[in-house]
Amino acid sequence: MNTLVIDASIAIKWVVEEDGTREALALRQQAKLIAPELLVAECANILWKKVQRVELSRDEALLAARLLQGAEIELLSTRSLLEAATRMSIEIDHPAYDCLYLALAVKNKFQFVTADNRFLRKLRHGRQRALRGRAISLIEAANL
Repeated sequence: MNTLVIDASIAIKWVVEEDGTREALALRQQAKLIAPELLVAECANILWKKVQRVELSRDEALLAARLLQGAEIELLSTRSLLEAATRMSIEIDHPAYDCLYLALAVKNKFQFVTADNRFLRKLRHGRQRALRGRAISLIEAANL
């Protein structure tokens, strides 16, 4: 079974109906999923934002959080990724917290799956050739 690194843009689709929910749910059957511990904070923040925007009720957000807590995903420490994520962030001019996911994938030689199209565009059109093939879109992952 493949191992994939996923970010919060993928995990949130498991509990909130969005474009790509079907594909994100399918990933759970296709691969072992891992992420840096940062995923927890990012998912909580996304749920909070959805309540603020009145996209979810308070109770829906809390249920979604409870479901994510029980999701089968291995969460790994970010401490050893700090330098690599910082380097990537500077080189591609992108927020370091997103680069933590990419750094985890690179360190372990796994694919990184994201629904963050802006991040994917930066990686694919940037000067860092070594990073180009490490990140794939949710649609590409669904076709693995």
